[in-house]
Amino acid sequence: MPLRLVPPSPQRRTPFYSVRGTYLGHYVNRSLKTGEKALAKKLIKQLESDIERGAVTTGHSLGFAEAASAYMKAGGERTYLATIIAHFRHMPLALIDQVAIDNAAAALYPTATAATLNRQVYTPISAVLKRAGEERKIKRPRGWRGQRLTHWLTPQQAFAIFKATAKIKAPAKTRATFRVFLITLCYTGMRLSEALRLNKSDINLKTQTAILYRTKNDKPRLVYLPKVVVAEMRKMGLDGDGRLFTFHSGGRLRDMLKMALDAAGVVLPRRVAFHVFCHTWGTWMRQHGGLDTYDLLKTDRWADPDSADRYAHVVVSEVAKRADLLPVEKRKRA
Repeated sequence: MPLRLVPPSPQRRTPFYSVRGTYLGHYVNRSLKTGEKALAKKLIKQLESDIERGAVTTGHSLGFAEAASAYMKAGGERTYLATIIAHFRHMPLALIDQVAIDNAAAALYPTATAATLNRQVYTPISAVLKRAGEERKIKRPRGWRGQRLTHWLTPQQAFAIFKATAKIKAPAKTRATFRVFLITLCYTGMRLSEALRLNKSDINLKTQTAILYRTKNDKPRLVYLPKVVVAEMRKMGLDGDGRLFTFHSGGRLRDMLKMALDAAGVVLPRRVAFHVFCHTWGTWMRQHGGLDTYDLLKTDRWADPDSADRYAHVVVSEVAKRADLLPVEKRKRA
């Protein structure tokens, strides 16, 4: 008899569909590990195709939940996997193709941006598949890199903002701490979240370093503290334990930045806030520190050349300066 779909049954105490029957001489009686009828039918078609090409096995077919579990036990990032596991459950990895991933992204985060979908769906699924030995090229959603905003501050603008922190509506101690906070962001390239997580015990003023245990790249990073940052931190005092900056990422912190910007007469583009100091650090390291793209990568602030290369346009290359050698018309003497 041909392969037929067996629905879930309370008597058999299973929420999954099964397949039973004989196809091209091969008898099949197994659970499909899914309670979705459409997917179960698709699995039967896949099984028939496997039988036709002689790839049928009676062993266990690795499902996504099992593969994800192995990935996490091996130390893989688990932040967004719970939602994905609930979606795919025990779907065989062989069936998780581009269409299945695209559908999962649309179902799980219907209003999310392409960058969010890439971070929370495409990247975790790709990591699980690779760990399980399923090497395949996965197309990311259009615009997944996001809008590359690289606005930066001139030294005059940055200095004006630092000075303007004295004019914001806040207690004197808060104003002073906020000034050190902005200087730290500007001269270290730290992200907002990294600076907010800094503990006093993470800082060593003698070696002029700070250790970031949690970064965007999931790798600890040792940050160099220039003399200007060390001098400002000494004024704060590092006695005791606890967070260095007791601010919280939210409206109040952004309001203080807006007040400082207004007082300094500096206008930033939309959606550009504290991250402007990261871009300023990268730009200044190119313009004043003499670093090229690969030098920036060696600072461990970026993980790939594409991210660091966004600052290439802020300096004129030595090759471009050869335009001085181009022929020009000679002026006649009067």
